[in-house]
Amino acid sequence: MTFEHTITDLPAENEYPKLIRDRIPEIILADGREVDTRTLDDEEFLHFLLKKVTEEAQELENAVTDSNILEEIADVREILDAILELKGVSLEQIQAIQDEKRQKRGGFKLRLLMLNND
Repeated sequence: MTFEHTITDLPAENEYPKLIRDRIPEIILADGREVDTRTLDDEEFLHFLLKKVTEEAQELENAVTDSNILEEIADVREILDAILELKGVSLEQIQAIQDEKRQKRGGFKLRLLMLNND
């Protein structure tokens, strides 16, 4: 499956400084524009990853087509993978936590919407 990057122009997309993918500087330079970057330490990296996951979640919320939805899910997953790697946590550990939470609280298969909490 191929994708074409969707530009949503949400405020979070245009907020700097922001975390970018590794090849973005070379893409910008190839387009004849300039870009300033610096490398983050672990603490800063985590901070900007957490901001980036919010940005990508907003883009996912605003995705219109199935293709856009899949692209944004891939972006969120890329960030989550980076957080796991930074923290030294495996997907198996996350799966175990997910399974435990599903057992205790359920999943989303029933599509339940809470209307109040009186």
